[in-house]
Amino acid sequence: MNHLFGLVTEMRPEIQVGIGLLIAIAVTVHVLLTKPEVSAAVGWIGLAWFAPFLGGFVYFVLGINRVQRRARRMRGDDGLRSRRRHGQHSRVGDDGHLEPLERGVGVLTERASEPGNSFRVLINGDEAYPEMLAAIADARHSVGLSSYIMRADGAGQRFVDALKAAQDRGVAVRVLVDGVGSGWLTSPAFRLLRKAGLPCGRFMHSLMPWRMPFLNLRMHSKVMIVDGRLGYTGGINIADQNLIRTHPADPVQDTHFRIEGPVVGQLAEVFARDWAFVTDEALEGEAWFPKLAAVGEVVARVVTAGPDQDLEKIEFAILQAVACARTSVRLVTPYFLPGQLLANALSLAAVRGVAVEVVLPQVSDHRLVEWAMHANVGPMLHDGVRIWRCPSPFRHSKMLVIDGAWSLIGSSNWDMRSFRLNFEMCVEVYDTALAEALESLMMEYRGPPLELAELKRRSMSVRLRDAAARLMLPYL
Repeated sequence: MNHLFGLVTEMRPEIQVGIGLLIAIAVTVHVLLTKPEVSAAVGWIGLAWFAPFLGGFVYFVLGINRVQRRARRMRGDDGLRSRRRHGQHSRVGDDGHLEPLERGVGVLTERASEPGNSFRVLINGDEAYPEMLAAIADARHSVGLSSYIMRADGAGQRFVDALKAAQDRGVAVRVLVDGVGSGWLTSPAFRLLRKAGLPCGRFMHSLMPWRMPFLNLRMHSKVMIVDGRLGYTGGINIADQNLIRTHPADPVQDTHFRIEGPVVGQLAEVFARDWAFVTDEALEGEAWFPKLAAVGEVVARVVTAGPDQDLEKIEFAILQAVACARTSVRLVTPYFLPGQLLANALSLAAVRGVAVEVVLPQVSDHRLVEWAMHANVGPMLHDGVRIWRCPSPFRHSKMLVIDGAWSLIGSSNWDMRSFRLNFEMCVEVYDTALAEALESLMMEYRGPPLELAELKRRSMSVRLRDAAARLMLPYL
């Protein structure tokens, strides 16, 4: 880079001006054609004209949305979307007030809501891991597992051993780990999987820094499918820190879900799509997609998001849900940095009399995120949104409940990275019993409230620090 700028300074002034003008024009044209947000467009154009060489270089490295373009080229439409059924709707809610939400999310996702499912809540790895390991032990045909974080510790070794035993008895096993979340330069868990002879892949892994794998295109979902009939998803990664009863050094509390019924087919579709994206192998047949009968009365549907064809779909589903809320909006999330549109939707719900309550960790594991959150929530608190802080250990759960009847569970945090840059998977659930169970958990998690007066008491230096951190909101 120093050599490049050295060449620039050695050019004749008239040549510098000419090249700089071409760079500024090229950046301006590209920004005008590709940047939908006015503030971002104005910023990039201003930088390009103020400092053409530096601005052009920075824009080429950081400003071009290679995320969307590259994701579409590599993921594409692999035929799995043909499994979706259009124009089918299920009766949801006792009074029908959630039917517009059901129809809206159906149009958004191009997936049908599936009746006949059952859900069970699993708290921390202490409850989730034994269930998942037992399911692997009982598997007869297939096991698909994807995890953002998988450690080569005791928990990770137990999963590798169980998967290896399943493969040895003839079960088809496939494992995906994220190319950064489970280790970028090195991935001990991936090496452990390969050493065991298990078919595995690293999602969007590259050692080339200019592709920015550490920032974008992360597979943040956590999914396990057994025999195409039993599914697990939620927020729990695979690591010893999720086993709270063992008192790990850095404990993480979390929530996972055991799912049976026709909606498991949609979970399997998501896993198969990601596996084909990483390995080019298509997962087909009864081992992965059996016919699924009803096992309960719950209506559910998978909602995916990613910087490709599913751009911002989880955020849009949440916006629709908040707009439909009549009595309550309750959520728990480890990171709360919604964009202005979603923040305004929560404020408007509170203003019209809806009880809007947010539960966050009392101490975040990302200090910069906590600072930015403090600078971002003032207007919401002013409008009546209530924020509660969950005491340690750090809580990583992600759950949303609307009117005690509709729930959204899965991997997505409430920040712009999850909504726009990561590949995420959630499940919307129309069921009062599950909604009541989740609201009960949220009540247990509530600690001291975050008050507007507390934010106002911050010193000027702290307020400036938090406001500066908020400027990084699109990247946190």
